[in-house]
Amino acid sequence: MSVASLKPVLSSKPVPSTTHQVSSTSKQKAGSGLTDTSQAVKVVLALTVLALLPSLLICLTSFLRIVIVLSMLRHAIGMQETPPNSALIGIALFLTMFVMSAPLQTVNQDAFQPYMEGSISAEIAYERAALPIREFMVRQTREQDLALMVELSKAPQPSRMEDISNVQLIPAFMLSELRAAFQIGFVIFLPFLLIDLIVSSVLMALGMMMMPPVSIALPLKILMFILVDGWNLILRALVGSFH
Repeated sequence: MSVASLKPVLSSKPVPSTTHQVSSTSKQKAGSGLTDTSQAVKVVLALTVLALLPSLLICLTSFLRIVIVLSMLRHAIGMQETPPNSALIGIALFLTMFVMSAPLQTVNQDAFQPYMEGSISAEIAYERAALPIREFMVRQTREQDLALMVELSKAPQPSRMEDISNVQLIPAFMLSELRAAFQIGFVIFLPFLLIDLIVSSVLMALGMMMMPPVSIALPLKILMFILVDGWNLILRALVGSFH
């Protein structure tokens, strides 16, 4: 067989097509690009939440009331730096976890875990996460404070609780928390104020005008607080004050 007779056969041999391979490669690159973008969005959202976490802790949870009451307790006893701020904040954080355990568990089950699995979008996750937090804030908020925030925002009068936006609910909740914390703090101040009055009267009756009453009253306050198991009473009352 001559070489000339082999040319038609060689020319008629099919050449493998690369069109299908190129299209499949393009699809894989597009899919990996979408996955990388979603991962980047999740990282940005996580960093944003971490940056706003201290503000969210104060504005949306029971931390504000607890830390104010503990701070007022320290001032009522008469010790400005004992217990230190770090100790009070640590106790307040743990009490906040106990109070907010039910709403946070609901947020984790209904919003966070489904979002991390990719079964719901970020908008749906936000709506599901906001619902139990709003319910908690509504239970602690007075109607007068809500009405004040609606009036200050010049918004139309809401006909139901769902019509109140977070911009109105959050400051009303914080105002109610401040009021409740001051009420509890006033009750805490009374017995310590009584000790100050008694010590001052006794020193004046004895003619010890140069003796500072604080040097006598402070040990008596600490002794009374220990005898009545003050930490147990105050922490139990604090946790029980939330609805």
